[in-house]
Amino acid sequence: MNYYEIYDRFSEKCSKIITNLYTTSFSIGIFLLDRKIRKDIYSIYGFVRLADEIVDTFHDKDKHKLLYEFKEQTYRAINEKFSLNPILNSFQKTVNKYKIDTELIEAFFKSMEMDLYISDYSKDILKNYIYGSAEVVGLMCLTVFTNGDSKLYYELKEHAIKLGSAFQKINFLRDIRYDNFILKRRYFNKLDLKTLDEKELKTIIDDIQDELKFALRGIQKLPKEAKLGVFVAYLYYYSLLKK
Repeated sequence: MNYYEIYDRFSEKCSKIITNLYTTSFSIGIFLLDRKIRKDIYSIYGFVRLADEIVDTFHDKDKHKLLYEFKEQTYRAINEKFSLNPILNSFQKTVNKYKIDTELIEAFFKSMEMDLYISDYSKDILKNYIYGSAEVVGLMCLTVFTNGDSKLYYELKEHAIKLGSAFQKINFLRDIRYDNFILKRRYFNKLDLKTLDEKELKTIIDDIQDELKFALRGIQKLPKEAKLGVFVAYLYYYSLLKK
């Protein structure tokens, strides 16, 4: 094993560590994926997690500057097929290996930027935000799952989009108090915690359930290497929605 291979293995382990530290649900789901694709999904989640931390956690830092630099480093890593940032090195390997569409990455960064200057999300703005923050992540993972099978990718694309959207909306409901009072963001701008509108809440939950139902049909068609892991993540989020 040469030194580049050792560094690549180190990079992959860093992405795995971030995933396991930050999320229980995805850690379990990824662990149940086939070993040959597991590290690629870790690399995608590690990348996404770092960007999330910039906009959600480092309140005493210049977030705009940090996100801009992270974005520049990401594209440089992809183009040069290397980065001294182990998380980006791991991510670029997956992007280049599966030829993940850079439009998905660009949409993701646009949504991260939205969190820096938008505090009250209208319905239309929220739709664009969810596409970039969650749906494209599902599409990146689907690119790995289908591994060059473009016919299967496009057959399952809408299902992956709905699953990503449902997961994100469930996260919004789970974190609504923190988002509202700490981050000063309202993703569901018609849902006021002080005067809870049960009708509006039911509308949101019904919408999520419809998305989950549609997504499940796609999960059933996934390659066997991915099906169990994604289904377990689905079950976790479904139970979280019920809670």
